[in-house]
Amino acid sequence: MALSWIADDTPLPPASSALGPGSEAPGLVAAGGRVTPARLDEAYRKGIFPWYSPGQPPLWWSPDPRMVLPTAGFRVSHSLRKTLRRFVRDPACEIRVDHDFERVIRACAETPREGQDGTWIVPAVRQAYIAWHRLGRVHSVETWIEGELAGGLYFVGLGRMVFGESMFAHRRDASKIALAALVAACRTHGIALVDCQQNTPHLASFGAREMPRADFERHLALSTGGPEVADWTYDSRMWEQLALFET
Repeated sequence: MALSWIADDTPLPPASSALGPGSEAPGLVAAGGRVTPARLDEAYRKGIFPWYSPGQPPLWWSPDPRMVLPTAGFRVSHSLRKTLRRFVRDPACEIRVDHDFERVIRACAETPREGQDGTWIVPAVRQAYIAWHRLGRVHSVETWIEGELAGGLYFVGLGRMVFGESMFAHRRDASKIALAALVAACRTHGIALVDCQQNTPHLASFGAREMPRADFERHLALSTGGPEVADWTYDSRMWEQLALFET
């Protein structure tokens, strides 16, 4: 199957048209076009996301299988549970949502993905997600300690579907705390899956698993067709979703 090249006004092909196993780039759906909020909205609703390096054209991907984190199966290690308990009890620690999104995405851009050199959050991608954030589609979950941004992540929210994008930490476990807060918020809002895109041991340690792309697309269609989460503000009572203080 030949790779599809798209222009700005060309619709993305379906995710099922991605290059398959045995190709040089399994999961690659298309190349070209600009990364804009409108294009991102189209892509995510089709189960496709941009991922490319500096000097490359925009590349659009939909891996098969897809890595997802079932929120009901989120695993909290013994050490992380102790860290979360201390965090929740400390008045100098808090979770903020969308307090400083641009700072979060800049920090994520400076943090290579697991097993990779450099960043996929090239300037054009960063600006597109910032613009999409201003339209209410992209959000940051931020770990604040003693008045400083210690770590965080950002995610895309469509209907009752959450797509985890990237994390960073300036302090030990700060990104893990933000992920736990996101899972607690998702459980509160009835969100069953967080899309993690690609398989890594780090994500698997939290309970993420692979899902066939066809199953992911069916879940995506059902979830994006539902009501939107009107307010992602983090309430400290959401920590109860993780049962941190149960023995």
